[in-house]
Amino acid sequence: MAAVRGLLLIADMGGYTEYMSTHRMSLAHAQVNTSRLLERIIDAVPKLELIEVEGDAAFLYRQADSEDHEDLVGEVVRSAVAMHRAFHLEREHVAKNLCPCAGCKQAANLTLKFVAHVGEVATQTIRHRLKLVGIDVIVVHRLLKTPVPVREYVLLTEDLIRTGSSTLPKPMHEIEPELDGIGPVRALYVEVANLEGTDIPLPAPTWPARLKRTAYAAGAGLPYMLGRRRRHPAAVAGA
Repeated sequence: MAAVRGLLLIADMGGYTEYMSTHRMSLAHAQVNTSRLLERIIDAVPKLELIEVEGDAAFLYRQADSEDHEDLVGEVVRSAVAMHRAFHLEREHVAKNLCPCAGCKQAANLTLKFVAHVGEVATQTIRHRLKLVGIDVIVVHRLLKTPVPVREYVLLTEDLIRTGSSTLPKPMHEIEPELDGIGPVRALYVEVANLEGTDIPLPAPTWPARLKRTAYAAGAGLPYMLGRRRRHPAAVAGA
């Protein structure tokens, strides 16, 4: 395994457990809808490599050399804005399709948050998929569980902020959670709604688009209802 410096970013859906706790028809459509939302999030940041889909989250990465002069904080903020917009645009189409089930209508309750960090990781390839290991991978995942008093935010570790990036978005709020086995980790967060570009209105779904999303949910959800596809482990376990 080779050790490299990398930018680590997790986009995590909020409200996922409650959303997936529905009856059979709704669960089938909820599974299809969350998969679609995750696809839109991932597609919004083509420069970042998908490492893993972790239930309701996408773990993304790019190598960042010690001589990397890119504005990493700016990259994270721009990526968060792009993913947030793609997520909410798809969420709007799902919630306003013509299907009355909870798996479609309650998609409007889903939110999106981001945690970003930079650090040393070891890389390995297993069955043609890149895997990351190391203490910094643990840090970014444990920070997902940090209580933050807003639903949609971007959380940046001090290590990431120290990369010499340009002006931070405002207002930033400091937290210093104690991570089990690691100790205190200083970080700053900003509410997504305060980021430039998130205030641009989303286009309303057209009738053809609503019909298309309805047909997609019905068709793609049918194999789950008939038991021909396994439900997502997180849906079954309530993770």
